[in-house]
Amino acid sequence: MKRSDITAQQKKVLPYFEKAGIVLTNAEKENIEIADFGLGSVDKVGLQLVVYVNTDRVCAKEMVLLPYQVCPEHRHVPTNGQDGKEETFRCRYGKVYLYTDDEPKGSVNDISLPLPETDVTVFHETVLTPGQQYTIYPGTLHWFAAGEEGAVISEFSTHSTDETDFFTDKRIVRLPEIEE
Repeated sequence: MKRSDITAQQKKVLPYFEKAGIVLTNAEKENIEIADFGLGSVDKVGLQLVVYVNTDRVCAKEMVLLPYQVCPEHRHVPTNGQDGKEETFRCRYGKVYLYTDDEPKGSVNDISLPLPETDVTVFHETVLTPGQQYTIYPGTLHWFAAGEEGAVISEFSTHSTDETDFFTDKRIVRLPEIEE
């Protein structure tokens, strides 16, 4: 992504933080991470996030999904002697459609949203609305998307090493490549 595209996307998602009642410092606003996953269609497949803290033991983030935007299917793998990330998502605004490989497995016919433009294999659907939360354990294959009004999600987790996540779709590049 070009630096100008990142700046525009950061401005686009600020109202979502406001709708969720989340106050960001100026530095946090300027450093909102834009993950386009290397596909060049960030409004469809992407994620915007602010990392508050990521120590050896804990991580806390705020994530914004635009309307119907998808974070692609992935799992958190063992890294640096740890089992992989355990994370709890708490919906702050909108609706979050979370798909996991939990039981019952579900099928493509069971999901509420259209299939994303990425490879997905899990269809156990959990819908989160404001105040609801869900814990994803290490190694759980998952993907998630926002409903029609977008979504804001707080994430509380063990140490985050997103750069080592395993993505089902081999085209995915997790860390953004920024062009000046």
